[in-house]
Amino acid sequence: MISGHPGTWTLGDRTVHRIGFGAMRLPQHGQAFAPDAVPRDRDQAIAVLRRAVELGVDHIDTAAFYFSRLRSANELINRALAPYPDDLVIATKVGPSRDPSGAWQPLAAPEQLRGQVEENLRQLGRDHLDVVNLRVSGLDSIAEHFGVLAGLREAGLIRHLGISNARPAHLAQAQAIAPVVCVQNAYGLGYRPEQDAFLDTCGEQGVAFVPFFAIAGAGREAGAGDDEHEEVLAIARAHEASPVRVRLAWALQRGPHVLVIPGTGSVGHLEDNVAAGALRLTPDELARLDAVHSLGR
Repeated sequence: MISGHPGTWTLGDRTVHRIGFGAMRLPQHGQAFAPDAVPRDRDQAIAVLRRAVELGVDHIDTAAFYFSRLRSANELINRALAPYPDDLVIATKVGPSRDPSGAWQPLAAPEQLRGQVEENLRQLGRDHLDVVNLRVSGLDSIAEHFGVLAGLREAGLIRHLGISNARPAHLAQAQAIAPVVCVQNAYGLGYRPEQDAFLDTCGEQGVAFVPFFAIAGAGREAGAGDDEHEEVLAIARAHEASPVRVRLAWALQRGPHVLVIPGTGSVGHLEDNVAAGALRLTPDELARLDAVHSLGR
């Protein structure tokens, strides 16, 4: 069970713990999507996924375009966890794609989205997808794309819909077509503080806000590094915790609708991430971290 149990939130009719797992880093070591990325050991990746479920993680984020030259995140999830536990929610995303060499392709046209949904179904070995996020990627209007996904939801291929890399206007466009259960955007302590108002808007509407890169500071998407802010380090020392755990705890305390999905290929790092659920920051510590956040550090 997730240490300290930071609570649950709903994604439509599914209830999940607020600490999930992001699968982007599973297929390779180092920076995701790098052409020279070294594929991760398959058994190691499978062990991380199984340990995540043992720890109480019931929300996994993935995508068909998460792959290295030898590993696919969806294939690893299928191999590690199928037959899937009844309480496990797997969220994926569509819109972007990569060719077999790893090169990015143009954003999918609306008529290509069904093929991407079916690709995820095949790779995961499922007859429906729990949550599908439309990755906006520069679109001003998402109505046509989201309308296609709403149709696939009506057809039973998708249970719930979300949007990713989105702006408030996109949420309004999508909500006019079909219910939106989550918004998945880049956000973290000191990382895109301009997202604060949108995070609050999601909470007011009962929509989960799912930050990716929640353990990163500005310019450090891989996570906390040698240039960690002194306030984060000081608070981490006070709690005998890692800076990453402090960053995750801060994100969780931004609102009960915030669901974090830190990713890793290490069981040790996974356990540290999950332990953020037990870390309670004091009002003074939150104020100090909020000040760091406002400066974009």
